Amino acid sequence: MKFKTLAVHSGHNPADHLGAVMTPIYQTSTFAFRGVNQPNEFEYSRSGNPTRKALETCLASLEGGAHGFAFATGMAAETTVVLMFSSGDRIIVHSDLYGGTFRMFEKVFRGKGIEAVYVDLRDAASTERELARGAAAVWIESPTNPMMNLVDLKAVAELAHRFDAIAICDNTFLSPYFQRPLEFGVDIVVHSTTKYISGHSDVVGGAVVTNQAGLAERIGFLQNATGTVAGPQDCFLVLRGIKTLALRMEEHNRNALAIAHWLEQRPEVSEVRHPGLESHPQHALALRQMSGYGGTFSFRLDGGQDAVFQLLERVRLFTLAESLGGVESLIEHPVTMTHASVDAATLAQMGITADLIRVSIGIEDVEDLIADLDAALGE
Repeated sequence: MKFKTLAVHSGHNPADHLGAVMTPIYQTSTFAFRGVNQPNEFEYSRSGNPTRKALETCLASLEGGAHGFAFATGMAAETTVVLMFSSGDRIIVHSDLYGGTFRMFEKVFRGKGIEAVYVDLRDAASTERELARGAAAVWIESPTNPMMNLVDLKAVAELAHRFDAIAICDNTFLSPYFQRPLEFGVDIVVHSTTKYISGHSDVVGGAVVTNQAGLAERIGFLQNATGTVAGPQDCFLVLRGIKTLALRMEEHNRNALAIAHWLEQRPEVSEVRHPGLESHPQHALALRQMSGYGGTFSFRLDGGQDAVFQLLERVRLFTLAESLGGVESLIEHPVTMTHASVDAATLAQMGITADLIRVSIGIEDVEDLIADLDAALGE
């Protein structure tokens, strides 16, 4: 089946739920046994729940994977994946990444002996050099948050496998509609389903998908043992959002690309970082491994932080808020918001400076969004 059909139907058969067209919310903690020592498919909702199973099956099918797991948050998904590793393990991490992921590696796992080694994964020689020193995994973001840099998924996955490391990719910014990392050899895909997958800014969640039974067994054990699972109400909301994922992503993509082109013509804007623009240094790679660009990108203002703060105060249709991927347009300042927990030296290395703005373009009329930015940029 094609993507749009899978988004509507995968994981749910009305015949299994008394004819319910939408997967019901199984708001129950425990399930009756058939008899002594005879459990049913579900025993206890931490170990498994019908609503969560429907979501996990759907997520796996959309990513082209065999095994899906739904988590309470995106960070719960990431944490569970890192828990597969042990003290002394090295993980090669792309040097430009989400601030929350950086905080997880530095403030949680480094003290427990799991070392994150930051490398620009666009540099094959540096990546190979670090892998040769020994690594358990490579951690990829593509596009990166908020710099919108791309990683060659196929090349990095092949390099990781040559050194017996697994490749992990955060696919949150594009969703499986525009990018499917497993098809390029990546072993594990992670998502914050809070973002595009659910798409309505009303639920937090995370996901992990893999094609490999051995990895799935380890992830499933940790999900159950640590209790990082998503609840049935949250799973229901994510499932509801998924049904319109393809339609929303197409509109996000159209609107964001139109606004990026418009911003490139503005004298106040010094740079637009959008992989769909020919000015993006990795535009050719975007065309090879992505079928679209999503709705999130960044740009810089000539006037520095003062100009940024003025714009953030003046917008009326854009909402000043963290997160992304909802139907409404959001705007934020990474240095003081999403990446505030990252130290100044690391921010500078990432290229995240005070003149940078990140926008998540919603599905409003694009002319209204441009008019809002135009008024906010004007005198």
